[in-house]
Amino acid sequence: MKPVRLPAAATLALPRLALFALGLLYILPGLIGREPWKNDDAASFGIMWTMAHGTWQDWLVPNIAGLAIPDDGPLAFWIGALGIKLFGWLLGDVLAARVGTVAIFLFGVLSLWFATFNLGRRQDAQPLRLAFGGQPEPDDFGRTLADAAVLIYLGCLGLLVHSHETTADALRVSLTAFMLYRTVRYVEAPSLRNAALSGLAIGLLTLTHGWVTPVCFMLAVFACTRLLAQPVGRALRDLGLAFLVAAAVTAIWVVPAHVLQPYNRHPVQDWSALHLAQFGLPTVVAYKFFFRVGVWFFWPAWPFAGWAIWAWRRQRLALHIVVPLAFVTMGAIMALCASVPEQGQLLILLPPLAVMAAFGLLTMKRGAINAIDWFSVMALTLCAAVIWIFWFAKLTGWPAQAAKNALKLVPGFTPEVGAVALPVAALATAGWFALVHWRVARRPAVLWRAVVLSSGGLILIWILLMTLFLPDLNYSKSYAGVARQIAQKLPPNAGCIETNVGPAQRASFAFYAQLPFTGVEGGRCDLLLLQESTRARDNRDVAPHHRGKQWILLWEGRRPADKDERFRLYRRAD
Repeated sequence: MKPVRLPAAATLALPRLALFALGLLYILPGLIGREPWKNDDAASFGIMWTMAHGTWQDWLVPNIAGLAIPDDGPLAFWIGALGIKLFGWLLGDVLAARVGTVAIFLFGVLSLWFATFNLGRRQDAQPLRLAFGGQPEPDDFGRTLADAAVLIYLGCLGLLVHSHETTADALRVSLTAFMLYRTVRYVEAPSLRNAALSGLAIGLLTLTHGWVTPVCFMLAVFACTRLLAQPVGRALRDLGLAFLVAAAVTAIWVVPAHVLQPYNRHPVQDWSALHLAQFGLPTVVAYKFFFRVGVWFFWPAWPFAGWAIWAWRRQRLALHIVVPLAFVTMGAIMALCASVPEQGQLLILLPPLAVMAAFGLLTMKRGAINAIDWFSVMALTLCAAVIWIFWFAKLTGWPAQAAKNALKLVPGFTPEVGAVALPVAALATAGWFALVHWRVARRPAVLWRAVVLSSGGLILIWILLMTLFLPDLNYSKSYAGVARQIAQKLPPNAGCIETNVGPAQRASFAFYAQLPFTGVEGGRCDLLLLQESTRARDNRDVAPHHRGKQWILLWEGRRPADKDERFRLYRRAD
């Protein structure tokens, strides 16, 4: 027997405009006014900026001012570089590169919504018919489940930061949602058209992050066809077509990069070998990372998803359980087999977990739903209050301990009241209290009531951080200030600069200070920029007697918020 009894009153869908506005409230804060931050965000922007202002070779070899970066495929960087080309003159290069980030995020949310909607309107997912009628219509039921899945997705803690970065991970998770949607469409209605569109998703994923993830997802699709007892011959034929379409999409980059060998490099070989080396047998480190980080990374999706597996155990071959569970299983295997565990590897589990969580939400008891609501209200309201207290303290000095804690992370920073940031933060806070009042006073019976406060509260926290504390975060996480200091110390008519700085630092220095780093081919330079650690030197450090020559120190400095990192600029003595 199905575990769901639901009246039509519980399937009231969110207004489309409200859902769209919620998505924009989620994605826009943290994109506007934010400088490229340390590590992956700045490094990825550097690749996009180099492509947009470089030659055709830069579009085939992802690099940062001459430093080749074979970690990811070029698709995400092509999108960002295209944004710079089209809108850089109007928005500036940083914000123009993030136009693609907004489009990528909305594309992923839309794919997730349609995947859940198609699963929810199927007959095997419908609730039991009520004795006197009044059960929801299939389409209404599907829309409500899709809204709930989107709210759960937006409430996941692991998605918050990664979706706002200009990295390949943001595109990877959205394409995973698209692949999930195309798999749902194919499995429920096998056809050559749906197989070809699945191949399109596989090809785009390959161009984004490598071939390992798409191959594993193809295995997940095949597993779904076997569990649902579809003919083996037709499944193999359709997967073959999907593979051909994926190969054609991937060839857009692979063929010219392999034939033309830009900068006399082999970017496809480097990229393929690097991704193959990232996977091996499961390790204890990977297990510890998965469960330690996953507890908060997948929250609040994983409790609902786990409950869905239990609640629907008698209908375990239902499509809405088989497809997302196959993707979750394959994603977990890839995460556990990673040689170097990273949070980006966990992102691909979020879309299928959100779908499963929506179906788990159906069977939750009213007491459990109310407990989740009250926990969200108390925890998120407390977090918002703490943020406001620290913001007030850093401006006024009271409470003294809060002011000390807020300012010790940004030594030398002078806090100011933002003319736009403060009203936006105040409006967001007022909106939160209005949402809480609506939920408590009206006590709506709609299905998504259990997660609207979780997602709304998380959006509030993010808006407060990206308004009240955005100048502080830019000050502590950006290399813009250091880049301008180096530019002031450059000799007149400076030639090229040799350096050992990392990708994020190289990107920031090239963008903010236009430092003339050596190209991919390398070369002899009269200037040397070193990145060192005050604690311990790493194998990238170069002594001032570089290549047997004496060097004269021109400048030394660091970011005020980072006491471990240090930069030195040298000029040849001869």
